[in-house]
Amino acid sequence: MSEWVSFEAPAKLNLALVVGPMRSDGKHEVATVLERLTLADNVTVRRAESTRVIGFEEDTLVRAALEQMTARSGGSIRFEAHIDKRIPLAAGLGGGSSDAAAALRLSNDLLDEPLAQDDLEAIAASLGADVPFFLRDGPQLGTGDGTTLAELELPRDYSVLLALPNGVAKSSTAGVYAAFDARRGEARFAERRTRLLETLGDVDAPNGLARLPPNDLASSPLADELLRLGAFRADATGAGPVAYGLFVDRDGAERARASLETRVARTWIVEPG
Repeated sequence: MSEWVSFEAPAKLNLALVVGPMRSDGKHEVATVLERLTLADNVTVRRAESTRVIGFEEDTLVRAALEQMTARSGGSIRFEAHIDKRIPLAAGLGGGSSDAAAALRLSNDLLDEPLAQDDLEAIAASLGADVPFFLRDGPQLGTGDGTTLAELELPRDYSVLLALPNGVAKSSTAGVYAAFDARRGEARFAERRTRLLETLGDVDAPNGLARLPPNDLASSPLADELLRLGAFRADATGAGPVAYGLFVDRDGAERARASLETRVARTWIVEPG
């Protein structure tokens, strides 16, 4: 077995998520603004005699990523991964997708002939819509099913307060999309997507992010409270249930966290990463 190699797998924030109709492949058309955060899992990988993932028993994506990389090696190289889990589960923060992307990066580095970036991103897209994002650097605009990415130049000098409400469990992503379809949430998708793209072209300071359209999939009762406590933008991320507030500085985020302390299960203060 080889030596372990390690990578920090960051959480993500959907600064905006506009969702449209279901496509012929069964996925939904989206336009989303993705930003990485300093909250991160740690993933380590090494060559091994058999495929194994330790440290996080609920994993499925990292194992799938490693099996894909073994297949690309002709079956001759297998990998073991260890996940040190810090990103909360089923929270809309993309922890599983980020772990899978980290496993792809690390196992690729351990191949005798590493894959090109395009090949790695194709594997990532087969694992999940958010996985390719974590193979890129900086904020990205995701379109199509979310895997078509374009780099964005956005301000990043703000602090993020993440808040997990008390007694709220995330519905399955499939269930959240089913509810979206049931309420005909795709109506006027083109209009909302145009608003998103126009806003992105005019964001030159953090408070410009406040003009981005709200999350089409999920909302949070904490969002209005975060705005009242000084956030210049607040919403749910992904399919929820975590809410986020963007603050001009960490002190403002700390004050808001103190006000929320007894009403939330858990909070984190992080920065764009």
